[in-house]
Amino acid sequence: MSSQHPHPLRELTESEILVAREVIIQHVGSSDAIFFRTIHLNEPAKDELLPFLQAEHDGTLTDQTPRPARLAFVEYDKIQAGRVEFTQAKVDVQLKKLLSSNAVKPSAQPAFTVAEINALQDICMSSQMFKDAMSEFSLPEGFDITVDPWPYGGPEETETLTRTMQGLVFGVDTTSGNKDSNHYAYPIPIIPVVNWDTKEMIRVDRLATGGSGDGLTAELRGDTPKALFRSPRTAEYVPELIDIPQRTDLKPLNVIQPEGPSFRAHSDGLVEWQKWRFRLSFTFREGAVLHDICYENRPIMYRLSFSEMTVPYGDPRPPYHRKQAFDLGDVGVGRAANNLELGCDCLGAIHYFDSLLVGPDGMPSPAKSVVCLHEQDNGILWKHTNFRTSRAAVTRNRELVVQFIVTLANYEYVFAYKFDLAGAIAIETRATGIMSVVAIDEGKSSDYGNVVGPGILAQNHQHIFAIRMDPCMDSYSADATAVVVEESHPRKIEPKTNPFGNLYGIHRTEVKHATWIDAEPRLNRAIRVENRDKTNPISGKRVGYKLIAPATQLMLADPESTMAMRARFARHNYWVTGYRDGELWAAGEFTNQSRVDEGGVSDMVERGDWFGPEQPETNGQGGGHGRKSSPVVWAVFGLTHNPRVEDWPVMPAEIHQVHFRPADFSTSNPALDVPSSRNKTSVLVPCCDQRDQVANGKNHVQQDPASHLQGDGADASASQAGAQVNGKERSG
Repeated sequence: MSSQHPHPLRELTESEILVAREVIIQHVGSSDAIFFRTIHLNEPAKDELLPFLQAEHDGTLTDQTPRPARLAFVEYDKIQAGRVEFTQAKVDVQLKKLLSSNAVKPSAQPAFTVAEINALQDICMSSQMFKDAMSEFSLPEGFDITVDPWPYGGPEETETLTRTMQGLVFGVDTTSGNKDSNHYAYPIPIIPVVNWDTKEMIRVDRLATGGSGDGLTAELRGDTPKALFRSPRTAEYVPELIDIPQRTDLKPLNVIQPEGPSFRAHSDGLVEWQKWRFRLSFTFREGAVLHDICYENRPIMYRLSFSEMTVPYGDPRPPYHRKQAFDLGDVGVGRAANNLELGCDCLGAIHYFDSLLVGPDGMPSPAKSVVCLHEQDNGILWKHTNFRTSRAAVTRNRELVVQFIVTLANYEYVFAYKFDLAGAIAIETRATGIMSVVAIDEGKSSDYGNVVGPGILAQNHQHIFAIRMDPCMDSYSADATAVVVEESHPRKIEPKTNPFGNLYGIHRTEVKHATWIDAEPRLNRAIRVENRDKTNPISGKRVGYKLIAPATQLMLADPESTMAMRARFARHNYWVTGYRDGELWAAGEFTNQSRVDEGGVSDMVERGDWFGPEQPETNGQGGGHGRKSSPVVWAVFGLTHNPRVEDWPVMPAEIHQVHFRPADFSTSNPALDVPSSRNKTSVLVPCCDQRDQVANGKNHVQQDPASHLQGDGADASASQAGAQVNGKERSG
């Protein structure tokens, strides 16, 4: 694709961002009156892009092929006479023309920017109200104070708030001189609440620190400052600060690709690997997004992304009832993405993708190495041993991994899309980092969490994720894709059809209108995405893919609570909605300080969109009178995190995967052509007594990996023909 005709899905370039910035400045009249929040590609309307993609895959694309306009989506605050007006605009960067500019209703609060987050500490430390609150405590010598930014959560009905942020306050032990000392070990029981528009403190909430059986409210402070952190509490995790010796018996484990990787990554975001082809972009809100995913040049997914994640806490003591983050909508995981480092976050032959964000002045800000692309081994892909001949055929399951990692104050999340050699995609989340902890009186326990250290309470909470999948199953036609719910039902004994009671039946129900679906493991309930017009020549069934998501616990907060109303997507495991351009958010576009989600999947279902050639007689759960559309599938799953002591001071990764696998898409195992070859860098590790001999200077003999077929034990087989000496093959 030439620079004159960039691909419609390519991210905005630096020059295009500057064009959009200049158009907005000219429109407003002064750069001093603008606080830029984001400038990114306004993705083309689907109806405009599909013909282009069809031509691209047909090989008929030329410079004369019509292309969607290159549009920038700009969010900014217009500041006039102390009044802040949040505005959304669209700019044609080729024509250098403003297409639209609309002020957003005051109740809609956009995500916090890095500049806002970084300003909270200074606002707190300069506030007399905050200083007065801190005077109620005395800290040991050598301690400073730090404030972690947190979204304000869902305001109460009686509150009338402008743009508001709260903070969690911690002590910092500076005596080691190491800036990476873990401040989360020293929670201070206050929460400052800040008006971001005026940069002033609204109030400082006092926090209850009692245990089981104590009240929900904070105790009154006495005249004498309360002494904090008098008991030793080491909770370090960086190697130079922990007092646990590092393991010395871990030998290097290297991923070696002497001929380089098998993938090709292009500068415009195109990625090609084996039979896969897709485009990668990066947004401030979603992080890595995949477009136009094809297998053997057959389209599977128009767009795949992480849509939302909410983290509600289960501590009922005010103000913890507002402790609920929407990490995509409140902040944006793209803004929080790590700059990945070679040999640390990904192993092997790595390609890194850079992106561009913008600062408050609208100038492009490089986001270096925010996505890594690499291959990894994931065990056996398929294997069979002919027991008559002992001949084994086996192939390894190599995966292509698209990964990004975000740090959201205390927590880290690892997000990955994994493609395998058999046509399947796994969408993976890993939660790690440091738990959000609060103060508890020493010696007490709590019904609201687990004590993980002296005076440190890790509260019970959940992490609930939503993945958005916009399928285009083996066709770019909007009418071709169908969604089917498939279940396996037991059958009762019946003399003619099931005399021995071992029969079970497969039930299929096509989703004809927008709806939600709950998991049911007892029925093996699965979601199939199929092409209603194409059948598999072998099975005669529709070609398609099967979606398998973990049947995890979802939102535990009462359905009438503000927490639950803000995240109605978290009530069900699957949602099927009608496609509309720009509808990407499971909890709606504006989650920050919301009381109820607006425009999320629950509202999408309510309008009653329908699928297929004919409108169904009923409109399902929605009941509205929507319009004919193509289906979008949302998978929701969660981690109910009741903390363990083993999660402190840093949490081992908790892993969940959603799988999207071919189901009658191919005519046989699509990985039959994967080479069944021996890995020549693998070596045999001798048993303990042989290693002792090596340590004493005796011969180091490594058994040939196949010799176990010829002998009964390691000692007997070590001298078989084909053994290896020092990792090198030799003949008998």
